[in-house]
Amino acid sequence: MRSLKGKIQMEEAIIFVSMLILLHILQTISAEINVVSDSEFLAEGNTLVSPDRTFELGFFRPDGTENRYLGIWYKKISVQTVVWVANREYPLTGASLGVLKIVNPGNLVIMNNVTNHIMWSSNTTSSGNTIAKLLDTGNLVLTNGNNNKILWMSFDYPTDTLLPGMRLGKSFLTGQEWYLSSWRNSKDPAPGEFTFSIDTRSYPQNLLKQGAVVKYRSGPWNDKHFSASAFLQNIVTYSIVINKTEVAFTYNLVSSSVLSKATLSSSGKYERLVWVEESKTWKVRIAFPRDICDTYNICGAYGRCKMMNSVQTCLCLDEKKFMPRNPKEWETGDWHGCVRKTLLDCKNRSDGFRRYSNVKLPDTHTSWFNMSMTLKECEMACLNNCTCMGYAYVDMREGSVCLLWFNDLIDIQLVSEGMGGHDIFVRMASSDLDKEGINIKIILMVVFLVIIVVGLSSAWFCYTWRKRDNAEPTAEWESLQVHDSKRETMELPLFSFSTIEKATASFSPDNKLGEGGFGPVYKGILEGGEIAVKRLSNTSSQGLDEFKNEVICISKLQHRNLVKLLGCSIEGEEKLLIYEYMPNGSLDLFIFADKIRSTILDWTTRFHIIEGIARGLLYLHQDSRLRIIHRDLKASNILLDLDMNPKISDFGIARSFGGNENEANTERVVGTYGYMSPEYALDGLFSTKSDVFSFGVLVLEIISGKRNRGFIHSDHSNNLIGHAWTMHNESRSLELVDTNLQEAMNPSQVSRSIVVALLCVQQSPDDRPNMSSVVRMLGNELGALQNPKQPAFFTERNIIGGNSSSSTNATSSTNYLTVTEVVAR
Repeated sequence: MRSLKGKIQMEEAIIFVSMLILLHILQTISAEINVVSDSEFLAEGNTLVSPDRTFELGFFRPDGTENRYLGIWYKKISVQTVVWVANREYPLTGASLGVLKIVNPGNLVIMNNVTNHIMWSSNTTSSGNTIAKLLDTGNLVLTNGNNNKILWMSFDYPTDTLLPGMRLGKSFLTGQEWYLSSWRNSKDPAPGEFTFSIDTRSYPQNLLKQGAVVKYRSGPWNDKHFSASAFLQNIVTYSIVINKTEVAFTYNLVSSSVLSKATLSSSGKYERLVWVEESKTWKVRIAFPRDICDTYNICGAYGRCKMMNSVQTCLCLDEKKFMPRNPKEWETGDWHGCVRKTLLDCKNRSDGFRRYSNVKLPDTHTSWFNMSMTLKECEMACLNNCTCMGYAYVDMREGSVCLLWFNDLIDIQLVSEGMGGHDIFVRMASSDLDKEGINIKIILMVVFLVIIVVGLSSAWFCYTWRKRDNAEPTAEWESLQVHDSKRETMELPLFSFSTIEKATASFSPDNKLGEGGFGPVYKGILEGGEIAVKRLSNTSSQGLDEFKNEVICISKLQHRNLVKLLGCSIEGEEKLLIYEYMPNGSLDLFIFADKIRSTILDWTTRFHIIEGIARGLLYLHQDSRLRIIHRDLKASNILLDLDMNPKISDFGIARSFGGNENEANTERVVGTYGYMSPEYALDGLFSTKSDVFSFGVLVLEIISGKRNRGFIHSDHSNNLIGHAWTMHNESRSLELVDTNLQEAMNPSQVSRSIVVALLCVQQSPDDRPNMSSVVRMLGNELGALQNPKQPAFFTERNIIGGNSSSSTNATSSTNYLTVTEVVAR
């Protein structure tokens, strides 16, 4: 009897356990849903699964945190691999649960079920039934149920992962960009400091950036992949669309049985990974930057990087034709690029091109491209433009691409076979051309001899007429020729007035960018490249001397933080300077003139600008062929390119030093009030330390968003320098910061920058650091900084029209300035 009862109990227990298991299975199945609709939502604990069960969407928690996010991951892989996050900046916290649902009128949202606060939204509307579903590609799409029209999809908003079928690029119709942004760290999916995108400003190339700074660049697109960057053969296929409406790059898997993805890590590595089922791990197949030689522009213009015994070194592109710009610094590993050994002679049409093979083509940022030219047309387009430094011709399946570069060639590498290197044709003087190459000078000589044979008298008449017609501008040009201590003539293209007149649409008012002391500035188009043209005004306070000075100084200078002078034009009374065009204008427009623009300048961008200006000044003072004192460094003379890289401009009143000269004296003080150092404004004594003072003022203005001159504070009459000094002494430096930066700044970096600025504006020039020290201090290479002494121009209320009593009654803590004979702006 007992045995029978025990047997029954055992059977009942088995049935009970089986029911529990079945219930668990049913619960598990019910936790997976197919769609989110107007009537069905997704709560924490449930998941939305793609039809082939490759991908899964739900709420997840990064290891070691309590924050929860809505994300997409691979369902078939045991190691949770998140490929997309919705609410990456607004996690769910605490006991409240998240719900993914559709609210009227057709808006997909993540909602806190306790507070009903919306944490994330697709920002869509729909008049019909709205459905959200997860596709087999891993794309979450929101559609109108009536016509199945896609209203929104996650593929349009990548996070740190690029899946097959996703796009990188930009739509020129909507302005939307598709790019990757890294996680902040492995536990925080909020956007980190690295981005990976397609540069669409000219011919497409990949850019990996840290903030606004380019860290790595691929070569341009070559119809199969981005050149000089590794690619997964036999696993994926790449494609790109390049037209007037969009540039869009995608890749797809050759086999659906392979799982592959591309990820931008929080440490700044772009990696292509493949899932290895045997080892249950993701294997990195490609990662870049691969080594230090992949660092963007590490060797400067016409330089190339090479790894030798695991040590990086820089070489010139061709050591027979190029030489280091600064040989002594080059030997110590301080690379500033290379220059030609033989100067170009474009105006005499004797230049030609030398071919270099298996090259990672230079940065296409300043390039121009055409997809309908022949090879010969491409060559002639470059040859006929004195600013064109090289060209390439890339064969494509549906035609070819002609690429022209209008600035020095930067970020070049020689790559191995199979890496997608290309031929590039670099502009050279005739004496540097290959014997088997096309020697334009020889061709011209042959043509000239034929002309002589056919009709010597006609040729002579034409020659005489041309010489007479060009006599005046040639004479004026020769009057501008200068020589440094080595008697090297400057290299600067000369443009005809008619060419620039055409480029600016006859100096149309619509093309006018602004006006300075030199005269009006116009935007123009020259061979597809944008230019800025300064035209000397008849009423300008600056004349031929300043024009010559600008040409003399800047024609010999080459640095990424100096505006590039492309050429000049002098015909009769017309004096024109032609520069590279800076699309973002001058710095003062961002920090002073336009409050909306000032919000664009986050702290990372401002610090990037400060560092760039410092490096530009260091080059002028120490690394350039001539030691240059700028003498008018100010916010309006700092121009910003498309990437907000700063470039120092306006060298009209700059002075160059040679040999061991360090300072000079002048009776005619020129410059801008608020930026001039005391020894210059009062005694006419200027040196590199005068520029250091101006730099310090400029840094305070960038940080505060306020001008030094005209600064007003309710508690005192000090200018910006005096206010910063007071805040520093009271340990309140961070109160100086622009209100737009309060919520997103690096306090220690800001404080260090303020101290560096105050060190630069100290009263005595001897106390101020040189620019080499400034760059190192900004980079936190010198550890703790010394405490600055009292600055000069503590207050600035009586600079103009001051009386003697103002100066007599000044206390030791205040520096007044009265200047009467100053040419100031």
